Amino acid sequence: MTADRSRLARPAVVVAPRLLGAVIVSDVGDARVAIRLSEVEAYEGQDDPASHAFRGLTPRTAVMFGPAGHLYCYFTYGMHWCANVVCGVDGVAAAVLLRAGEVVDGIDVARSRRPAARKDTELARGPARLATCLGLAAAQNGLDLCDPASPVRLESVPSRRPALVASGPRVGISAATELTWRFWRPDDPTVSPFKAGGRKRVGPPPAD
Repeated sequence: MTADRSRLARPAVVVAPRLLGAVIVSDVGDARVAIRLSEVEAYEGQDDPASHAFRGLTPRTAVMFGPAGHLYCYFTYGMHWCANVVCGVDGVAAAVLLRAGEVVDGIDVARSRRPAARKDTELARGPARLATCLGLAAAQNGLDLCDPASPVRLESVPSRRPALVASGPRVGISAATELTWRFWRPDDPTVSPFKAGGRKRVGPPPAD
């Protein structure tokens, strides 16, 4: 069952931890791969200096301004694609970066797309690797993740936040580095290694 859009039409810092354990399914290239999310990062648009949308609406960031439940794909470092779930109120940019997860369907397809992975827990361990496993690129930007007929869909988003979530600073940014808006499932082997910039802490995500 695809995600309820209303559950995504909330601030990124609220939606992000609720995506932990949700499943994103891709039928891109007529080959199914499904990943259960284990690590995400919240980006709050024009209120967040680290967000692509901080300086306002552009052709690149248009999808981030809603409606919620769409896929925002972007190219980085001249070689990788990364994927985000758009959230928040329509007209206000917000998105959650999908950082890591466990391949729960289409393992052979994921291995063929990520031949350098030494073990299965590393297949989608990192945002570019996750997008590669799912076959995501420019053509998938803007897809409706809540549409059952979409080639990429978000499923199993819980109505409540998980009981236990780890949080810490986001990775690979130079602004707003003090914000602990990266969330992950504690002790999950698919989560990317913690990097310097803040202490890891375990506790509930921000209140609604």
